[in-house]
Amino acid sequence: MKRALVVIDDTDKHRELFAEAVEIVRGTDAELELFSWVTPDEFESDVETLEAAEQAGGGTYSNATANDIVTNFAHEFAEAVCGSNLPQYDVSSAVTEDDAVAEHILDAARQSDCDHIFLVGRRRSPTGKVLFGDVAQEVILNFDGNVTVSMS
Repeated sequence: MKRALVVIDDTDKHRELFAEAVEIVRGTDAELELFSWVTPDEFESDVETLEAAEQAGGGTYSNATANDIVTNFAHEFAEAVCGSNLPQYDVSSAVTEDDAVAEHILDAARQSDCDHIFLVGRRRSPTGKVLFGDVAQEVILNFDGNVTVSMS
């Protein structure tokens, strides 16, 4: 493994997988990339919250971009999981609808020259996978490197 991409979100399962991925990255002396995303609706909600904080005297946030919001989340997430024992890492982000997340994960992995992806999958029935798609399945089928999936 030379470079690993870890898909993160604010759940216990993602924190567990991230902690395990960090240990593997350290053991192989690989580089680390974090990937997170927001939907357009979540981004709008975050911007509204930041603007309300600004109006209440909490600072200047009006120029916050989706990348800023996701990058800040990634840094807070990584520090919360690993504390000061955190290896060097980069952050990739996307604003996307849920049905295009796999495509953005694959794009981020390719752009960062990652050879391993870590992600959390959801348990779904075969019918649910057909009707709603499955991010983990799409990543596994379309990525040329190794994929580690931890089921939630």
